[in-house]
Amino acid sequence: MARSYDSNNIFARILRGEIPCKKVHETEHALAFHDIDPQAPVHVLVIPKGPYIDMDDFTAKGSDAEIAGLFRAVGEVARMLGADGPGYRTLSNCGEAAHQEVPHLHIHLFAGRDLGRMIGKG
Repeated sequence: MARSYDSNNIFARILRGEIPCKKVHETEHALAFHDIDPQAPVHVLVIPKGPYIDMDDFTAKGSDAEIAGLFRAVGEVARMLGADGPGYRTLSNCGEAAHQEVPHLHIHLFAGRDLGRMIGKG
């Protein structure tokens, strides 16, 4: 089923400057900012600047430069925050079954404590 991008989602509004964010890093293709409801001492969201719903949409439609730019930004942010030494986790929910809440691709970067096992069983 084809989905269409909602240009009024919260991340689209942040990208347009309509809603403020606590910016960590910005590049030509990505914006990183602190999550407003952090789940770890370090919890940053890294989003592409283009109108992509989720990872599936992004990898199907994004340019090579956008894809490389987003993933490079994730690594840059981890290094900027000092998370690359002790370790960090990235997570991107894709779709309803994964509990994606905002229909704009976003990669969570978690660090600053032991993050436990990857997912619970059940």
